[in-house]
Amino acid sequence: MKTVSLLLLMASLAGLQVAHAQERVWRCGNEYTNNAADAQKRGCKVMEGGNLTIVQGTRPSGASSGGGAAAGSSSSSAARAPAGSPRVEGVDQRARDGEARSVLQSELRKAETRQAELQKEYNNGEPEKQGSEGRNYQKYLDRVAEMKAEITRNESDIAGIRREIGRLPAGAP
Repeated sequence: MKTVSLLLLMASLAGLQVAHAQERVWRCGNEYTNNAADAQKRGCKVMEGGNLTIVQGTRPSGASSGGGAAAGSSSSSAARAPAGSPRVEGVDQRARDGEARSVLQSELRKAETRQAELQKEYNNGEPEKQGSEGRNYQKYLDRVAEMKAEITRNESDIAGIRREIGRLPAGAP
């Protein structure tokens, strides 16, 4: 008996919370709002009897700052850092960009050297047979397929490194 009454009490409380969570929603043309004062000012109609999902969110910041052309003509077309991230001085950022460029160029040289070695070993799809591959042709074909896949992966790596270098600011050494 106690458990039944406890369950009924919990169910009624849950029902009250659901009823309390539903706010009135007004339709203002193609826009919906749950702000009563705004809806009355604009002459919106109350939405009744529909299942609506209300997503509480924030308004986008900086939509129109009044800066207009001055804000749009910044010296860098790169994406802005998130609001909470620390600011870095221009000199420090250029040093970081230069260091990133040198690391990427070093990686590119290594990848290109590796590509040349792979191409030489691959020998246009006809590498030299090794040991038991003379008797087992399938083993040879498997090794050739692995070499081709490795060359393709390395080409993809080289293309990715070049893209990353291309994304760096032009002013970096």
